[in-house]
Amino acid sequence: MNAPEPFGARLRRSMDTRGPLCVGIDPHASLLADWGLGEDVAGLERFTRTVVEALADRVAVLKPQSAFFERFGSRGIAVLEKAVAEARSAGALVLMDAKRGDIGSTMGAYAATYLDKDSPLFSDAVTLSPYLGFGSLRPALDAAVLSGAGVFVLALTSNPEGAEVQRATAADGQSLAQLMLDHMAAENEGAQPLGSVGAVVGATLGDAGVRLDINGPLLAPGIGAQGATPADLPGVFGRAVGNVVPSVSRGVLRHGPDRTALRDSAARFTDEVRAAVAP
Repeated sequence: MNAPEPFGARLRRSMDTRGPLCVGIDPHASLLADWGLGEDVAGLERFTRTVVEALADRVAVLKPQSAFFERFGSRGIAVLEKAVAEARSAGALVLMDAKRGDIGSTMGAYAATYLDKDSPLFSDAVTLSPYLGFGSLRPALDAAVLSGAGVFVLALTSNPEGAEVQRATAADGQSLAQLMLDHMAAENEGAQPLGSVGAVVGATLGDAGVRLDINGPLLAPGIGAQGATPADLPGVFGRAVGNVVPSVSRGVLRHGPDRTALRDSAARFTDEVRAAVAP
């Protein structure tokens, strides 16, 4: 049986054709209310279906935040399963924002949930937390290779609290974030045109102060409502800016439930990002 095409290659192609933008699907209570929807499964389903129908055929990546579905129990997970399948069918790559991190068989179970093609929640990639040690992610890294999926590993996040861990120094004097980035670079060594192990690095950080040349994608949350703009990306990511996947959630979603307004907002962000990262 032929090996599946790696996520990094599929992502590079999608970024080049659709533009390097990730739109979050974050149906939190305030957005449901803004859209005139109830804070219930019916509201969750309508919100999610609207975003998928508006954007899955045109943006590179859709990123559902698992917690906003999990809070509704099994019926919320059923909405998430359907959204993942329909978004992927329409051509979007689905990045499950679950930020899982554990050890041993538990990490293996998380890997089976999101990275096994037979799972109803199989996604093109998943976010992971490495702060139980990068080696704890091995079951997910191996599962991703087998299924042609990817992972995005937290490195330097946009929340201010993250610095107390991520900027702490390892035994060799470099930051823990840099240590994690170096591990990611090792996983991606030799991959063409792009590795499948990505890093999460906030777009709000200014000068990130780390080496970001990991030969993998760089998910950049913080564009829009958190204050960063596409014009900030070259200053944060430097020479690696061509591998950045900026992530926007509220900046696009606030324009719903009108599908045309959602599409127009995503298109504007895509054009601004393309202009900012052009060589």
